[in-house]
Amino acid sequence: MTMAAPSWAQLRSPLGQVGLPRVGGAVGGLVDEVGDSLDRASSLLERQARDLLRLRDQQLARLLRQNRDRIERDATGSLARRGELLSVGISPDDLNSLKRAGFAVIGQETIEGLDLQITRLRVPAGVDLSKAQALAAQIAPGADISADNLHWQSESSVAGKGAVVLPGLLVVQAQIPVETPIGIIDGAPGPAIRVTGRKGFATGALLPSDHGSAVASLLHGEGASRLWVADVYGSDPAGGNALAIVQGLGWLANNGCKVITISLVGPRNKVLERAIRRAQQRGVVVVAAVGNDGPASPPAFPASYDGVVAVTGVDRKRRALIEAGRALHIDYAAPGADVYGLNAKGKSVKLRGTSFATPLVAIRVAAAMANGGKWQTQLDAQARDLGQKGPDKRYGRGLLCEGCGKMK
Repeated sequence: MTMAAPSWAQLRSPLGQVGLPRVGGAVGGLVDEVGDSLDRASSLLERQARDLLRLRDQQLARLLRQNRDRIERDATGSLARRGELLSVGISPDDLNSLKRAGFAVIGQETIEGLDLQITRLRVPAGVDLSKAQALAAQIAPGADISADNLHWQSESSVAGKGAVVLPGLLVVQAQIPVETPIGIIDGAPGPAIRVTGRKGFATGALLPSDHGSAVASLLHGEGASRLWVADVYGSDPAGGNALAIVQGLGWLANNGCKVITISLVGPRNKVLERAIRRAQQRGVVVVAAVGNDGPASPPAFPASYDGVVAVTGVDRKRRALIEAGRALHIDYAAPGADVYGLNAKGKSVKLRGTSFATPLVAIRVAAAMANGGKWQTQLDAQARDLGQKGPDKRYGRGLLCEGCGKMK
């Protein structure tokens, strides 16, 4: 797997099913035992949630230590490309004021497919990114200005070097090939995975990635016939940044992709939010993972942006993944454990994480769009209700693609 973003290595839940005591004493005693068992389970879940956040913080701190020449923290403490800010909607007067304050224009570009102009700004010499953000917001309050935040591939695990290669083929669930163009923003797939088009938006792209290969292979396995891939990682330690994602989003939209799946997570970013809104206005449905930092993590983006289809994962017993993150809204769940796809070498591997639930929902969105009518109405009719009756914060409107990603 391309290590442009930290790998959340091998997160597993030791909890399993909570065992309840056998009936065989006073009812009051049984109730007490059940209560104690649930208390222990709750305590274990809380510890696991804290462990996930601690692991996330350790991974980010290590990435920062190893790449201080390219990465620093923004005003929220999130990681971003060093010394750069992005702006949308900045006026000539505000831009001149920023220049007088020591900011410099690195470049300006109009994102093809979104008709969105982005200005890249170099922060004043000797000023750290967080202070520069505050200064820029003060000088140009009417513009959307953000750091060029990094985003992480949201798998729990992808079998890699030394992993057991599993025989068999993916089960194809779709009745006919889904011809609605689907875009992928991720790492590049390996050469064994056929795609309609691919383009790099990072240094070292196109570089085959296990994660991107797995996402693309899952879509192929479920019947997708027209895949376009934007590689936003390449070999760049600061890959997965907001600008690369915006550029990839525009390129995919310009090539007719009506569904775009993003198995990446990061902080809220005003520029990326504007770009996603512009894509949605052009009829694009964005499907995104909630991540794998656990239920105590901050809300994940882009899954939490308005109108984005936010996807969580369940295991084969329809239990929520212990590592599944959260978003400001949840739309659907899909299998995120014991799912099988292909790595960059074209070998079949076992996958786990909300990264791999997300394309399984994306293919259902694409199939519904091809059928005509309202795609969400069709998906709601397919979804199996889980948890509390009706839509809830854990499973959204229900489980889709229940049999997807299995082996023959």
